[in-house]
Amino acid sequence: MGKKDSEYGSWRDGDEPKLDYEGKTGSFNKLSPRSSLETGNSPEENSGLQPAFPADNIDDGGVKTTQKGKSRESDEEGHLDYHIGLVMKERYEVVSTLGGGAFAKVVECIDRETEERVAVKIVRNMELFREVGKSEVSVLEEINGLDDDNTFACVRMRDWFEHEGHVCIVFELLGLSIFEFLRQNHFLPFSVEQIRGMAFQIFRAVCFLHRNKLTHTDLKPENILFVCSDYDLQYNESRECTERKLRSLDLKVVDFGTATFDHQKHESLVSTRHYRAPEVILDLGWNQSCDVWSLGCVLMEFYLGSTIFPTHDSKEHLAMMEKILGPIPSHLLEKTRKQHYVHNGSLHWDKSSSSGDYIKKHLQPLKNYMHDESEEDFFDLLGSMLEYDVYRRITLEEALWHPFFNPLRMQKQPS
Repeated sequence: MGKKDSEYGSWRDGDEPKLDYEGKTGSFNKLSPRSSLETGNSPEENSGLQPAFPADNIDDGGVKTTQKGKSRESDEEGHLDYHIGLVMKERYEVVSTLGGGAFAKVVECIDRETEERVAVKIVRNMELFREVGKSEVSVLEEINGLDDDNTFACVRMRDWFEHEGHVCIVFELLGLSIFEFLRQNHFLPFSVEQIRGMAFQIFRAVCFLHRNKLTHTDLKPENILFVCSDYDLQYNESRECTERKLRSLDLKVVDFGTATFDHQKHESLVSTRHYRAPEVILDLGWNQSCDVWSLGCVLMEFYLGSTIFPTHDSKEHLAMMEKILGPIPSHLLEKTRKQHYVHNGSLHWDKSSSSGDYIKKHLQPLKNYMHDESEEDFFDLLGSMLEYDVYRRITLEEALWHPFFNPLRMQKQPS
């Protein structure tokens, strides 16, 4: 028996609001709460960064304003004051609100030309946000042009336009984000077999970006969406529902608001906290390998049902890494600009503190999380991705040929 996806969500505690897709056939929606999460794309952490969805409060009211830089159709924060039935570009009719954040609001529309349902992200009418919106459009146009056959699992932009000074981006509709599905499924982890199929799609998509000199910079379960998240309910002998079983694991990578080309300026702080690579925290500079680290964290979250680094503090984050992955190499600590993290060539960390006690009790070396020896290839891949030194960290091109994916390649061989 199938069931429709939820139309609602809420934001993670401590995270700056970012938009996500959600809905039966797909849509954007608010994020769901997860404790102790902090995103790196916050103006408070790096005033030079121009995030896709910077931290701010949401006002769903329809206050009109004539403040400079905003039209009379915008509320006091620069969001479009729209209504159900509004037609934009003489084509896209608003039928419902799907979600909202500080950067944009997202509505479900009927495309009057095709009669299809689409998601339209309506960016705030302020210069900073317009620039970020147009940057995202440029990245999406590049992706669409490089993958005109829709071979790789990246979200498709259908159209973009301006309405009353607002940049509006039209997307295909997708299903729930992986995080939202986990949340609705009581954070039950995925099986290793499911992870294999999902990881292969994600790796191919992000490898495609890397080959074209683009780094996503914000890979996390919220930014990976199922194409269709319809599911069947599984019951136990007492007819109690135990879990939701997805009918399809097809997915797509979304949110290119902070994607960065190799030739562009690399802001010092990127990625959402739980998925932030050590070189970013240590301010050593970063490249495409920061996406590999993020995906290592994502795969562990699929496996555990919860984040492997539950923290919002940088030094505590590094201490958690050391507990799971071993000591941070001394040559990285020597080079860091964050020398207050270092003492006598090691991480400056009080293991006897309450936080140190928590880490000691609740975290363990990576291989200790492994349930049985059949998962050895999976954990070998994880260890290669969660490598401190970017020069030793596996690339996604290499990862796609890792033995973990051998069963998929064997299935595709002709009989």
